[in-house]
This record gives sequence, structure tokens and C-alpha cells, in this order.
Amino acid sequence: MIIGHLGRDPELRYTPSGRPVASFSVATSRSWTSSDGERREETEWFNVVAWGNLAEICKTHLSKSQQVYIEGRLQTRGWEDENGTRHYRTELVANEMILLGERSGPVQDTNDRPTDTEFPF
Repeated sequence: MIIGHLGRDPELRYTPSGRPVASFSVATSRSWTSSDGERREETEWFNVVAWGNLAEICKTHLSKSQQVYIEGRLQTRGWEDENGTRHYRTELVANEMILLGERSGPVQDTNDRPTDTEFPF
């Protein structure tokens, strides 16, 4: 579960089978006072992926800088580039999204989960 602000507008794509998938980034921040009394802040960026109806809803209703609550599971994918270098990416696969601020209300993904072959990235 994360609460943060969108770093960019959601990007919507479709798998070869026609299933919608949206991707976007969310920044979460925390602040604290250090032992020497200095105010500190740290921002963490999350890559978020939403599938099916939730993907289309995210594309329609979310935009850069908007505050949002996302609930889902973490997924790490690995791939090898053309030079043989291994890369990894951890994403939050959303199954619930709540718009915060002006609008609110839960939106849940009721579609089946994707198979490995449906992942378009």
C-alpha cells in the first residue's frame, strides 16, 4: 500500500491479445528530524502497473502530480539486453486505486491476473 503523487500521466498500452495495461510512477515522501535537529526528507519512486479495467480507469482519471492510494503486490521481472547484461525491475502491480484530494472512492481490478506471456515490456 502506498500513498503518493503521480510523477507522470499514465501510459496505456495493449497486449497482443488486446488486454489493456497502464504504467505510471508514484513518488512517496517521508520526513523526519535528524539527531542534530536538521529536518530531512526522502522520496521513493515506485513503478506502478495496472491491468484490465483498472488500467483504463487509471488512464482516464489520473494525471501527473495527483495524489493517489495504490494497493497491490510487488513483482520483480528480469531480462537480458542485446549485450547479454541482466536487468531487473520491481513494480507495484495494482489491484486497487483510490483517487485522493478532490475525488475519492475505491476502484478494484476484477479481471483475471496476467500470465507471463501477456507482459508487454
